[in-house]
Amino acid sequence: MGVLLAKANHAFTDCFEIAETLRAMANDTEEQVQVEKNEESYLIQLAGRTTPKGLHCLSIRLTTEYLFLQPEERQFPNQHKLQDLDFYHYAVFSDEIMACAVVVNSTTASAKEPEKIVFHVVTDSLNLPAISMWFLLNPPGKATIDVQSIENFEWLSTEYSSALKEQKSNDPRYASALSHLRFYLADIFPALDKIVLFDHDVVVQRDLTGLWSVNLNGKVHAAVETCHESEASFHSMHFFMNILDQFSAKRLNASVCTWAFELHLICVSKAYFPGVLLQGLKRPLWKTESLPLGWIIFYNQTVALEKSWHAFGLGHNSGLSQGDIEHAAVIHYDGIMKPWLEIGIAEYKGYWSKHVQYDHPYLQECNIHE
Repeated sequence: MGVLLAKANHAFTDCFEIAETLRAMANDTEEQVQVEKNEESYLIQLAGRTTPKGLHCLSIRLTTEYLFLQPEERQFPNQHKLQDLDFYHYAVFSDEIMACAVVVNSTTASAKEPEKIVFHVVTDSLNLPAISMWFLLNPPGKATIDVQSIENFEWLSTEYSSALKEQKSNDPRYASALSHLRFYLADIFPALDKIVLFDHDVVVQRDLTGLWSVNLNGKVHAAVETCHESEASFHSMHFFMNILDQFSAKRLNASVCTWAFELHLICVSKAYFPGVLLQGLKRPLWKTESLPLGWIIFYNQTVALEKSWHAFGLGHNSGLSQGDIEHAAVIHYDGIMKPWLEIGIAEYKGYWSKHVQYDHPYLQECNIHE
């Protein structure tokens, strides 16, 4: 034993220095890994907010064609149906051409009576020509469609617009007026009774006629609830709300279930709360997103839909059950990994891409492929 110890001491005379060196190397490696993780996260966020070259090309191509049309050629057919209460009215507020196309295509393809569907698309003035041209060239079968620009809503409060610009959000999606229009449905559609509002990153897989027979029991809003942390799109009010503000503390129970806004049925005549909107934009009642505002506005005014109506998480969770996805009436690509982006989750892209006309000449010209 003595001989072995002597040999060891002779062979490893600098054990302490070696240990310190290895410890320093380990720390450096951990720091480098964290730096690379931060860079990866930044690049994913950047990719999620950047328009792909092909979609930018498509927008320019469609806009150019639209500008050559005569005023009468820019009109959509069946405009008399836009305020007819005998039809099923759906709305989507978006500045993404292909996203709007997939929402409309998947809804009409899944419908038993597409001739009873009226789609209301609202975008901004920059994207109005391109989105309008797309649907003029590719009408939604027997369904009716209309495209409007948010800039044409003269009633939209200038006070609201200035307050919205003052919001400090790193994500332009949450500072967009389009994302807040859901709280002005009574102004946008004053003649309608009910409307189903979609986010632009959903795909409809089943006929939605049954949604219109949901009994609201005098409430304003029907949506799928998210109550458990194990759910893909769980959000806690504690995380988003300023529970120290007196308005929030007195009015809200921050531990109640929240709900998903990507698919919801709204009683239009009762959905008007501009006072709460302006108050929240001026005071720190919530953080950045429009989700918390919706939770305030529809607090105690929501009827819970069955879970089978809506599956979410396809834009950020790669571990979802295939059965849950395929049995849902509507699936939602919530998160940064949208299906029209390269960073979209590959195993979920097929549900979206099957509603895209990849053989369309304009998509071919702009090198947009599946």
